[in-house]
Amino acid sequence: MQELAATTVVLADDHVIVREGIAALCTSHGMHVLGQVADGGAAVEMIMALKPDFAILDLHMPVVTGVEAIRRLRTAGCTVRLMILSISREEGTVMEALRAGADAYLLKDGPGRHLLDAINFVRDGGVYVSPMLRGAGLFAKADKSRPEDPLGALSPREMEVFSYLVNGLRAKDIAELLEISPKTVDTYRASLMRKLNVHDLVGLVKFAIERNLTTTSPQH
Repeated sequence: MQELAATTVVLADDHVIVREGIAALCTSHGMHVLGQVADGGAAVEMIMALKPDFAILDLHMPVVTGVEAIRRLRTAGCTVRLMILSISREEGTVMEALRAGADAYLLKDGPGRHLLDAINFVRDGGVYVSPMLRGAGLFAKADKSRPEDPLGALSPREMEVFSYLVNGLRAKDIAELLEISPKTVDTYRASLMRKLNVHDLVGLVKFAIERNLTTTSPQH
């Protein structure tokens, strides 16, 4: 996999043997592992300091979970490609990770090839979910008798803009972080508001707070 040469990576997992295995896989394909940590809090600090191309985070870690680490990084404007590695196949867990800003969700019992495929796919702007989850029908159509969550209608980019908006970033700042124009940000904002049936930023923030999707706390 010549295209992976010189790619930089940070690893976060509280199991040393898992970290060493991932590190060995990465280095065997020409990637550079810049650092390894055992908890999500340390991962946030290392990722912000080293700014690797990719960070691979375990879902369940002490101090700060992988998903919470991703939320903190995205709120801080971090654009590093963030990938969750987990044993969990729960749909809610997968969706929570993606909504927090994960670029990929991989299973620990999957083959190493999936990690390499994910890195290449995410580098090209995609959002990667383990084929083992897709094959199991994780994202099959829901039962018609159950109300659909409108968040499921948002594209990955709309979800990203949504997350930044409800955490207080201005369109100009979002545009710089995502390397798109402010006008494009406005287009995404209008689209996601239409899909969520929300008509202004206050309503958007209220929607996010009701679902615990923002670091902004309601004022009392």
